[in-house]
Amino acid sequence: MSDKAQLFLGVDGGGTGCRARIVDAGGQVLGEGKSGPATTRIGIAEAWASIETAARAAADQADLGPEDLSRIDAGIGLAGLSRRGALDALNALPNPFNSRRFISDAAAACLGAHSGQDGAIVIVGTGSIGVGFLAGVHVRVGGYGFPVSDEGSGADLGLKALQQALRAYDGRIEETPLLTALLVRFNRDPMEIIGWMDKASATDYATLAPDVLTHADQGDAAARAIIRSGAEAIDGLARALFARGADQLTLLGGLGKPLEPWIAPDVRRRLKPADGDAVSGALFLARSPAALTL
Repeated sequence: MSDKAQLFLGVDGGGTGCRARIVDAGGQVLGEGKSGPATTRIGIAEAWASIETAARAAADQADLGPEDLSRIDAGIGLAGLSRRGALDALNALPNPFNSRRFISDAAAACLGAHSGQDGAIVIVGTGSIGVGFLAGVHVRVGGYGFPVSDEGSGADLGLKALQQALRAYDGRIEETPLLTALLVRFNRDPMEIIGWMDKASATDYATLAPDVLTHADQGDAAARAIIRSGAEAIDGLARALFARGADQLTLLGGLGKPLEPWIAPDVRRRLKPADGDAVSGALFLARSPAALTL
């Protein structure tokens, strides 16, 4: 490519994969690339290596050589950025770009959802978190990690389902089809549940959430109570963001759509579809870093 104009790179680095996109000053997409997980949980060097792999794949598609990376301004959304010392460690690594700026993957998703304008999101997947950019200032609600936080998430729904199943086993509450299915899964043996619990991650608990949703749709009383509790937690995240000045909110994540019908009407009225994705948000960071206070 002979054109030596400024270029921009947006990266969305998450726990399951990393996506990169290079655009020119006019916003035209020149190249895109993907790689494996990019989260500080797997290590700073490993996360950066995944980011570079995705970025170089995008550069290859854009017919850019290694020398062209030095004219790229990069915005990078990265999972686990809030871990103590993560940002300093990342900034200490060699940088092939003209500039780079890091932001959490959730914050990048918020920027993308609202085209870089004021707005807020609630992400509901394995975990949950509320994020907003309000008057250019980054606001966060929840998302401190399961089991102490992440209310309403898939992991939280799974945990509550197992708690109810054990109560049903004891005869403290009525056994419903959902709770029966969970008990049968563990051979109706609480000790098997305890053994599973000792090794289970948030992702493991979240694998139980689809069963809770299915049984709730079928009228299961225990499942419906669990889903209502989860939806109320999401309402709480949303209302906290509204109280901080958000006018509209976008619901994201794998459980966003399934939980939306359970969300309170006052919250649901203020929901809006996402304008763009987290890579779009990272590109906004790359192009307009001075507009944001992180």
